[in-house]
Amino acid sequence: MPAAPSGLNIIDLVLNASIFVKLVMLLLLIFSFMSWVIIFRKRAMLNRTMSGADDFEERFWSGADLAGLFREVTSNGATTGIESIFEAGFREFARLRQRGRLDARTILEGAQRGMRVAESRELDRLEQNVEFLANVGSISPYVGLLGTVAGIMVAFVGLANMKDATIATVAPGIAEALIATAMGLIAAIPAVWAYNRFQTKIERLSTRFDTFVEEFSSILQRQVHADDGA
Repeated sequence: MPAAPSGLNIIDLVLNASIFVKLVMLLLLIFSFMSWVIIFRKRAMLNRTMSGADDFEERFWSGADLAGLFREVTSNGATTGIESIFEAGFREFARLRQRGRLDARTILEGAQRGMRVAESRELDRLEQNVEFLANVGSISPYVGLLGTVAGIMVAFVGLANMKDATIATVAPGIAEALIATAMGLIAAIPAVWAYNRFQTKIERLSTRFDTFVEEFSSILQRQVHADDGA
């Protein structure tokens, strides 16, 4: 009986690939590694921001004194997320109130500008490196395809020197080339999924920040009018 055909060894196929295909696979491996590093770090950052927003809003809406809450927030050192927006707004509000000769509208506009700047800074921090995931997801399949095309070209050039070309002689070269496409997809799929997931979370946080700015502005407006009427 004829012996059963042995399966192709992926490691052997990678090692026997041409130099160009090996470089393509190395590049895709680097892309994949960097993507996973960003995915884990960004996931932890967004989870901390979400959790921090929940904790702060619970304290904020519990009726705590704003000045006391400000001291509590600033005593913890550098602030992030929604706490940094509150800190920037209240700090500017208190600074303008101390001048004593500014009207309520000027004070509120100053506090709102401070909060918008802090919000923009926070969104920039959250979006950092997310674009890299989008780029990896977009170009990795094409990089893998480039390696596949190059591998197939090398395989057919080698077949030109053979008198009898059979499927057994063609298959290894084609398999070597197709590994590059597979690696491109392996690098791209998690990056695209993570990018879409993170963008959704960032959009939710952006909406949450906007809502807090509006609500906090209303509270500051009531407070400045109450102080002026006293």
